[in-house]
Amino acid sequence: MGKELSSEVKQALQDIYYHERTGRGWEALALLERASAAGDGDASCVLGRCYCGHQYVWSGHGFPEDDDKAIHYLHKSVEQGSALGVLVSMRMGELTPEMEQKMPFGSLQEAFDEAQELADSGDAFCQYVVANAYFWWDFVRIQNRDRDSFPKEDAAFNAAYKAYLKENISKCEELFWKALRNGMYFAANNLNRYYTQGDEDIILPQPEKAKDLWKIGAEYGHPLHQSIYAKDLEKEGRKEDALYWYKQAAEGGEPGGWCDVGRCYLQGIGTSKDEAYAVKCYEKELPNGNVTSHNVLGEAYFLGKGVGQDYAKAVELLTFACNKGSKYGLFYLAKCHFNGWGTPQDYVQARQYLDRVDWNHWEADYLRGLIYANGLGVAADIPKGVGYLQKAGDHPEAKAELAKYKKTLFGKWVRR
Repeated sequence: MGKELSSEVKQALQDIYYHERTGRGWEALALLERASAAGDGDASCVLGRCYCGHQYVWSGHGFPEDDDKAIHYLHKSVEQGSALGVLVSMRMGELTPEMEQKMPFGSLQEAFDEAQELADSGDAFCQYVVANAYFWWDFVRIQNRDRDSFPKEDAAFNAAYKAYLKENISKCEELFWKALRNGMYFAANNLNRYYTQGDEDIILPQPEKAKDLWKIGAEYGHPLHQSIYAKDLEKEGRKEDALYWYKQAAEGGEPGGWCDVGRCYLQGIGTSKDEAYAVKCYEKELPNGNVTSHNVLGEAYFLGKGVGQDYAKAVELLTFACNKGSKYGLFYLAKCHFNGWGTPQDYVQARQYLDRVDWNHWEADYLRGLIYANGLGVAADIPKGVGYLQKAGDHPEAKAELAKYKKTLFGKWVRR
């Protein structure tokens, strides 16, 4: 294999990592699959990363997370002679001794040297991969120099070992910067960790160097960094600037990006309140199965806020979010089922939703009180119902219902 990336891999890297907002991720994935099938190990390596989930590829592409496929392609890349595949497989714990025996390199150092040549040629992905070998200490295995490699009879062996580590780990900094400037947005994530956390007592934190990382990534056009930068600006009180970058992220395809824009218009952050436009923003996230958008829109339809009141639509949206584990719309769903709004009246289902409302909510307690005191879908239990009504507090509805019950001389609650 030549020490240059194929045109197919170069194009795929552009669309998947360097200019991800163009929306050509799936075309790039297909291109990699064809190249991998034709024997391109670097294509197999990148393809393996694409199936590893959001920690390895932008979630905005919508690629499925598939561990089996990821491992298959990473192993394949090693066998096909990809130096990048060797380093990436090592980083992900997939370069077992058995796999190492299958690589067509005389040593890990030989594979590393080839990857270094690719990085020196200016490719951002290659620079990022090599930087990771330094950042995550993979160089220790590559160079076969661990703590035991330093003579213990030397009183300063521990200092010598730390000096060795520091010399190598620190090489990641310049490489990550090169990768970031050449388009690899992931490099900023590790740079941020390098600067803010340091590395044990070997590399000291330098948080001041991290302060502009998300701004740089945002200005380069990476949707994820635009979203992070916008959140930082909002915390600083620069709300109009935050809204600008939220919009940039959303238009670039950042998952949940339109929810951030919608929230700004719903609450008047950096702009005047516009509930109708906020609804339109949240609606753009529905096809992605975004739970927040379903919750907020479900509430909007329930209340008629920014959109015409539609209980059936509210039930549909909130049920989706509820089935995904969200508790946000539980009370609204309970009230709809209790009253038969937008769905058949069902006291049993209403009570099931109410039983999951585990925060203080007077009206939820009021409805529980009605259900138990009147035996709605459950055996009547006046004392239990009264207990919930009392918990509902001084709200007129609860007080009016409580007035229907009294205590007997023996202290038992009964209907008047």
